[in-house]
Amino acid sequence: MRTEWMEGKATGGMSRRGFIKTAAVAGGGLVLGFVIPESNKFARAAEGPAPSQPNAFLRIAPDNSVTVSVNRLEFGQGVHTSLPMLIAEELDADWSQVHGALAPAGDAYKDPMFGMQMTGGSGSVAHSFVQYREIGARARAMLITAAAQQWKVKPEQCRTSKGVVHGPGGKKATYGSLADAAMKLPLPEKVTLKDPKQFKLLGKPTPRLDARAKSSGKQEFSMDFKPAGAKVALVAHPPVFGAKVAKFDASKAKAVKGVLDVVEIPVDRGGSGLAVIADGYWPAKLGRDALVIDWDTAGLEKVSSERQLADYRALAAKPGTPARKADTAPLATAVHKISAVYEFPYLAHAPMEPLNCVVDLQADRCTVWAGSQFQTFDQAAAARTAGLKPEQVTFHTMMAGGGFGRRAVPTSDYIVEAVNIAKAWRAAGHTGAVKLIWSREDDLHGGYYRPSYVHHAEIGLDNHGDIVAWDHVIAGQSILTGSPFEKFGVKDGIDDTTIEGMGKPYKVPLNLSVHNTKANVPVLWWRSVGSTHTAFVMETLLDEAAQIANVDPVAYRKKLLGKDNPRHLAALELAVAKSGYGRKALRKGHAWGVALHESFNSVVAYVVEASVKDGTPKLHKVTAGVHCNFPVNPMSIEAQVQGAALMALGTTLPGAAITLKDGMVEQSNFHQYTVARMPDMPQIAVYIVPSTEPPTGMGEPGVPPLAPAYANAIAKLTGKRLRKLPFDLKTA
Repeated sequence: MRTEWMEGKATGGMSRRGFIKTAAVAGGGLVLGFVIPESNKFARAAEGPAPSQPNAFLRIAPDNSVTVSVNRLEFGQGVHTSLPMLIAEELDADWSQVHGALAPAGDAYKDPMFGMQMTGGSGSVAHSFVQYREIGARARAMLITAAAQQWKVKPEQCRTSKGVVHGPGGKKATYGSLADAAMKLPLPEKVTLKDPKQFKLLGKPTPRLDARAKSSGKQEFSMDFKPAGAKVALVAHPPVFGAKVAKFDASKAKAVKGVLDVVEIPVDRGGSGLAVIADGYWPAKLGRDALVIDWDTAGLEKVSSERQLADYRALAAKPGTPARKADTAPLATAVHKISAVYEFPYLAHAPMEPLNCVVDLQADRCTVWAGSQFQTFDQAAAARTAGLKPEQVTFHTMMAGGGFGRRAVPTSDYIVEAVNIAKAWRAAGHTGAVKLIWSREDDLHGGYYRPSYVHHAEIGLDNHGDIVAWDHVIAGQSILTGSPFEKFGVKDGIDDTTIEGMGKPYKVPLNLSVHNTKANVPVLWWRSVGSTHTAFVMETLLDEAAQIANVDPVAYRKKLLGKDNPRHLAALELAVAKSGYGRKALRKGHAWGVALHESFNSVVAYVVEASVKDGTPKLHKVTAGVHCNFPVNPMSIEAQVQGAALMALGTTLPGAAITLKDGMVEQSNFHQYTVARMPDMPQIAVYIVPSTEPPTGMGEPGVPPLAPAYANAIAKLTGKRLRKLPFDLKTA
């Protein structure tokens, strides 16, 4: 969404009709809300109508405190601070009195671009940039009008600062004292948003509102929440996706002290499982361990990773469905050639907080507490499963410890699972809430992985080192096929998430085709989605081409970018300048690596310093050049890039792969599935290109370029080009 806000106009934002005032809650105050038109095409992807009750985004209380409802999930990315900053800036609020609160599921909180309440696509700040600022500006205008009426002066004679309206003759009134009067006023027809030059808060490094609570252990996460008297449930899931319980013996499980019941429930992908309901987590776990289950796997595909990769290599060796075509010279006429096959495994999201959910099911209503990225989907799924209408389901958004896409599942797998357990619990004559908890083993075995892929590239260069031909084939599962988003992201049988990040913005003659396969392994978006593999392929191949051309890899990229990509050039040049690349001598045994990638409309360039000792690579330093247009909170952007770089580094480490044998996932916990840890963390310096253009997303763009930059440094040290993630120097 591009909005002409630089001149202070709110074009591209919501009309007056899009705003609502709600009745003041207990204690009085000004409350403003927001509604989304149903015309957005993505709104139709959600099943069932969302509740129509108004929900407030902003409340100014008589004590001058300002509470901003955050219409997203806060799971580490910083929206609990960045979104309140937007309102506070236009409101001229006293930042020390501003608080954030996660909004429940509701129509008012739908993403202005997607038409559904969600957190994903790195769109939280980008999509709500105008929306939240307009709310603040309207509230400020109403407070000024209320003060002007009390003082019998013109609104133009008043100004605001830090939660206070100032009038002629030294008059002043706090927002809290004016809130009730402002609530009675009509909403302003028009508001003028600030010019960036007027910003006092936005663009300044701002500590997070939730930092103290989280660092002190006082923050309540979804995993911490358990209503009084609530029972805990664990589920024995089928070992093969879609398998069903054939028969079981629960006698030993029920003999465990604290176990209350064992019930069979439907689970995701048409399978079934057994839920053990107990007084707490430990008896539920012991009870589940004691179950004896025979599983029916008849008719199910049993995927084995080795066989799948072999099949993918064979597929990628021949053209697939055309995705892009270019006029190229015949490969046979090329002076230099690159022939490369890349392999990428399934990846688990593995957030620090595994999936969990509390459900309190009554005869005519249901209350859910969960750290959801997909409130609209999950509320509708809970209602459908419970046999209720969406408006009968109250869905509370809880703080979550990471997600990276795993809490945004179109099937609402664990939400449906929890409601089914609550139904069984209620059907047995019990009352009260039930808390479903997935263990780490459940999380790693539970599916919805980043798909595995194989790329096959054949590239031809002329005697000047210019790329004159590039034939490229990708084989791997489609993420969007079969989901509510298929109609928007799959065209001519090709999933756009499979090919995003290929080619553009570089001027290369790319002929791209795809084999989107099917497999009995549930797949899902993973932080930065398709760019997790396409950036690695693109940036390592371009580096190899630069080496063949005997041209500096930075200069080679700049030539391919041309003059039409100023943001890419600015990010690359900033990273190069700040790192000392090309000017600073590195220690013996160290080498530079460079990579650049755009995802979610933001550009990140990395210049890294790495070494290899006794066959083991080590990443020492990372310098990031970031172009995300206007940086709402530079401190959050820095944290996002640091976290993304570490997560990407984890994909390069031995053991960072989900593998299957006979349909069963082989990894169960972090002793088998590698993630980056504190000793792996390099020094990371983040630099942001100045801009006053509307912001673009930063939750994911820091992931894609890290692994290829690291691989390019290793190639300089070893002479070996890495074609697999995780890295394997022995077979390179």
